Amino acid sequence: MSHPTPSSPDQSARPSRPVLDVWCELQCPDCHRAVDDLHALRARYGDRLEIRLRHFPLEKHQHAYEGAQAAEEAAAQGLSWPYVEAVLARTEELGAKGRPVLLDAAAGLGLDAEEMDTALVDGRHLLIVDADQAEGKAIGVTGTPTYVIGGERLDGGKSQEGLRERIEEIADRLLAEQDQS
Repeated sequence: MSHPTPSSPDQSARPSRPVLDVWCELQCPDCHRAVDDLHALRARYGDRLEIRLRHFPLEKHQHAYEGAQAAEEAAAQGLSWPYVEAVLARTEELGAKGRPVLLDAAAGLGLDAEEMDTALVDGRHLLIVDADQAEGKAIGVTGTPTYVIGGERLDGGKSQEGLRERIEEIADRLLAEQDQS
């Protein structure tokens, strides 16, 4: 889930495949509902579309910031999206219980829950989460989920209706442009 920042040298070149940035937070019920769309996009495009998690913890969700850090630790341990999906399936429980849910989800996937707890205590992933949130604010993200593909921001916080189809239109256009170059 770690990703280059806009100032990184590898961002100056055009990406080898279209990128869909998904601005999300793990306590968000709308992000949980968006998982089916992400599965459909992965099934349709496979490796031709890169889907990246970007963190945008909302203040109204008490455990979202810690959830973002936990997601980064899961990525460091090699199971980013499976962990994200496992926690999103438990958004209500996360809201009620907090960190124990994050650690239980890690253990359930075979991740090192003790190392996850240590990462949450020592804050080793704070900078990634803060950078994502700052970038999100800079491009106008105000809620989750929000998608960015081909320079277009698509807000899904109010309704997911039609978003997957719009993402597919943009991805198809980007892929066709790539095939022509």
